[in-house]
Amino acid sequence: MTALEAVRLRAEALIAEHLGTGTWAFGFDHAKTRAGQCDFARKRITVSRHLATRFSDDDVEQVLLHEVAHALAGARAAHGPKWKRTAASIGYTGSRLHDGPIASELAPWIGTCPAGHEHFRYRTPTRPLACARCSRRFDARNVITWRRRTADDDAATMASTTA
Repeated sequence: MTALEAVRLRAEALIAEHLGTGTWAFGFDHAKTRAGQCDFARKRITVSRHLATRFSDDDVEQVLLHEVAHALAGARAAHGPKWKRTAASIGYTGSRLHDGPIASELAPWIGTCPAGHEHFRYRTPTRPLACARCSRRFDARNVITWRRRTADDDAATMASTTA
């Protein structure tokens, strides 16, 4: 069984247990900066296929519980008190947001400001951008220089995450 098949089986089991059979659907999406999504209009919970293959089983479980809690709490609950109570009641213990390095590992564009701050983009930068860490307003002295990710960048990322 592949990792994605295992995630699908676990998601379907959690949906059946907490939301009932045939009420909500599960699927994978191609998101790279968020781990999961609860779509109330389609009654569908999705998980990023990119993140699901990189997360531990426990992290994936927490993402699934997070999204099931959204489905249970309702569209207007957001991450407020009702959602927090619901999430805790079904076993969710994680933080609200994913803050791992995945987005920076996958972004095809890497930018660096003159001070050395790194920035990552999925879309081709089309206009000058200045580093927000260096100045709150646009300042031409802090313009970010962009380059496309290379195999050397991928190797360096792998070395830094396994060290």
